[in-house]
Amino acid sequence: MFKLKIISSSVRPGRKGPIVGKWVESSMQQLAGFEVEFIDLGELNLPMMDEPYHPRMQKYQHEHTKAWAAKIDEADAFVFVTAEYDYNYPAPLRNALEYLSKEWAYKPAGIVSYGGISAGTRAFVGLKGDLSSFRVVPLMESINIPFFDQFINDSGEFVPNNATMKAMDALIAELPRWTKGMQLIRENRL
Repeated sequence: MFKLKIISSSVRPGRKGPIVGKWVESSMQQLAGFEVEFIDLGELNLPMMDEPYHPRMQKYQHEHTKAWAAKIDEADAFVFVTAEYDYNYPAPLRNALEYLSKEWAYKPAGIVSYGGISAGTRAFVGLKGDLSSFRVVPLMESINIPFFDQFINDSGEFVPNNATMKAMDALIAELPRWTKGMQLIRENRL
């Protein structure tokens, strides 16, 4: 059974990331052979990086870091759900990434971005480039949601349009292939 972690990046009050993230989680539940877990960075509440040693050493001093490291280490794949703030992805996600090093490596990641007219594409581009430095393999199949507020109904649920569903179907089709392939790479690391 593969473990998929869906990570919602926005932490500010009134954020909509968890609404989009819960839709991603329910969509990913259809993946056979995957255990899906939703992680809301707003609830995780990691402080700004406060470890004295570089993450590659894995000499974690704080319990919040040890718990975060265990959660990410057990993952086989990720889907990052990110807003676009000031033409990039939110700082709390960068902070969460930088807490760790080896735990991220050799795992695939889908990216779901949302925003206004840009659909969060600048956040997607920034995150995609940064994930590579952690040896995470960002998939080409992505979901970019423009004017996302229009898809949130009165019950506070995300209701995607056909284009967004088609993008989700493409991500769901591709993620298992990369997860299996990256598992082989992780098993053959020196």
